[in-house]
Amino acid sequence: MTIRILSWNINSVRLRIDSLLKIIKNYQPNIVCLQETKCPNDKFPYESLAESGLKNIYSNGIKGYHGVCIATSLPVESFEQKNFCKKEDGRHISVKVNVENKLLTVHNFYVPAGGDEPDPIINEKFRHKLDFLDEATKWLNSIKDKNSLVALVGDLNIAPHENDVWSHKQLLKIVSHTPVEVGRLNKFKASYGFIDSIRNFYPTNKKIYSWWSYRSKNWEESNRGRRLDHIWASPELNKLIESVSIERSIRGWERPSDHVPLIADFKL
Repeated sequence: MTIRILSWNINSVRLRIDSLLKIIKNYQPNIVCLQETKCPNDKFPYESLAESGLKNIYSNGIKGYHGVCIATSLPVESFEQKNFCKKEDGRHISVKVNVENKLLTVHNFYVPAGGDEPDPIINEKFRHKLDFLDEATKWLNSIKDKNSLVALVGDLNIAPHENDVWSHKQLLKIVSHTPVEVGRLNKFKASYGFIDSIRNFYPTNKKIYSWWSYRSKNWEESNRGRRLDHIWASPELNKLIESVSIERSIRGWERPSDHVPLIADFKL
């Protein structure tokens, strides 16, 4: 059975619920992971999403900011949400689903953006980002099972490779591409031995992006993007990967998110 995971920073689930339903209809994912839902749990559009066929819906949301959700058509064995840095700010949720008697765990993260100044001494938001990654790395290390099928997806707010940004030289001192952030992200990825599923299929000599700023008058023409969104697979799950894609065209839809969905197919 092929399992399709779709991950998207939706930038307000209530504002873009119609786009989300169109995406689900077009791409038929088994598991949808959303970030930046900006919606408390009691206001979440569960009914609309359930009508798409993804009836098992888990939301970790807060009012106006952040928030993550996983919705799936697969049987769910358990779900969990973790708070990091003693903040209840809706940045993680995970589910364990049963796929023909195989257990697949999916972690959905929304890593703090980090503000504008890449200095943890003067910028508390940047310090929070680094602390969040340190704490999440330690936690993943503590639960690691090298034989398990695990995916980690989400808006991780870091573009690690020089071809994950429009200009490596110009963005080296810009939050999301600084060496200290890339180092933390690599440790986070290594905590479980994750493999970068997107770069499995897009060689590192190719520039790829998943985010384009709203500030650009013509995002497509300027093409000053960053790859802030990721799908990672544990070593055992990576053996089962069939394909991945970055759905760039959705950035051109009416009232778009500044991020586009990522898709990965696994044959379980």
